[in-house]
Amino acid sequence: MPKPSFDVRIWEIRVRKGKTGRTSAEVRWKVAGTAFSETFRTKTLADGRRAELLRALHGGEPFDAVTGLPMSEIRIRDDVAWYVHAREYIEMKWPTAPAKTRTTLADALATATPVLVKDRRGMPDKALLRRALYGWAFNVNRWEEEPPEDIANALTWVEAHSLPMSALDDAPIIRKALTAFTLRLDGTDASASTVRRKRAIFHNSLGYAVEMSRLKSNPLHAVQWKAPDTATEVEPAAVVNPRQARVLLDAVRAQSKRGEHLEAFFGCLYYGAMRPAEAVWLRVENCYLPKHGWGVLRLDGSRPRVGSAWTDNRKAHDVRALKWRAKKVTRPVPIPPGMVAMLRWHVYRYGVAPDGRLFRTARGGIVQESGYGEVWAKARAAALTPQQVASPLGARPYDLRHAGVSLWLNSGVDPAEVAKRAGHSIAVLLKVYAKCMDGGTDAANKRITDAFGEWE
Repeated sequence: MPKPSFDVRIWEIRVRKGKTGRTSAEVRWKVAGTAFSETFRTKTLADGRRAELLRALHGGEPFDAVTGLPMSEIRIRDDVAWYVHAREYIEMKWPTAPAKTRTTLADALATATPVLVKDRRGMPDKALLRRALYGWAFNVNRWEEEPPEDIANALTWVEAHSLPMSALDDAPIIRKALTAFTLRLDGTDASASTVRRKRAIFHNSLGYAVEMSRLKSNPLHAVQWKAPDTATEVEPAAVVNPRQARVLLDAVRAQSKRGEHLEAFFGCLYYGAMRPAEAVWLRVENCYLPKHGWGVLRLDGSRPRVGSAWTDNRKAHDVRALKWRAKKVTRPVPIPPGMVAMLRWHVYRYGVAPDGRLFRTARGGIVQESGYGEVWAKARAAALTPQQVASPLGARPYDLRHAGVSLWLNSGVDPAEVAKRAGHSIAVLLKVYAKCMDGGTDAANKRITDAFGEWE
């Protein structure tokens, strides 16, 4: 690795005469106490080289203490293609990144790479190029596999046409990548959250290029470009009230054996405000279910479905700790007596899997999003009016979690306690659920009316 230093001294040229009578000119300089020199046949050539070193020195450029060269020359000497750099970046991030994060990294790099090319002559079809980059080039798990011929040909084209990293110092080049982030593969607009996520990953990858001395500074800072605003707040229109939640759970139970089995699963999302990935990993050892009164669920992990191509264990579900929490950290969630009774009945009726899981497929596997999503869609169609079905009301199973947290807040529970139960920070909680906190408007209106009354 280069070691930049500003401790540089450049001496006058020294002319020497050899045994054969020929003269040579030596350029001499010192970086961080280490002497360096270059010899030229003529003094004119040596003067030119010394002038280059002086320009770098007077321009405030650091020199490499290992080679003695200005850092700009190091970058040119070690210049690599964007495609090579992107693969090195994903390899660096891979070991510590959760499987879901790996997919988002690959997604961003696969979006930027097709526009960071010298030209488009012979460029593969967009869909093929996307599969090659996302599924193979930026998936470290597949680097030891032999790709299909069409994938291999697409990656060969990318490698041959990828821009050098030094070209990314050009603002118009960077803008091409930012523009690509705003579009889907079909040319329609990408969501604001997707654009911001890809931009953040691209920024981080360029920061890694600075760390590796492939860029002098992060060129993204020089581009006047604003990411679209994202709506982080939960919309009240998606939040079901307690009566609607109960009707929906009844509609889940009414759907044959699978529905009966999943009633308590959806109950966990609402009454315990659990994330679906946390509920699929709920085990009997996590549950304190007394015969009377409130119970407690002590959550200790989650199993989000990502796909076997992205996980270390090559299984579809990633092994994760609680979101935003260190490994082995648990989150206690008190649950009301009605939910306790629901879980007690579930365990009595269905038992548990060999590893203690409460919810499982017919073959004993982890509950799949496609399976419980289908049950939820049928429950909405049966329990809600056609207008409500067409609306955002409870459109996703995840909206049950939003409804549960909103109910806690509007019941007057201290936000710190709500944040602890939901697995949020207080700041994120108040930001995400700001629109769902009812009662504040009426109270404020009353205070203003009272103030007017005092003056009247």
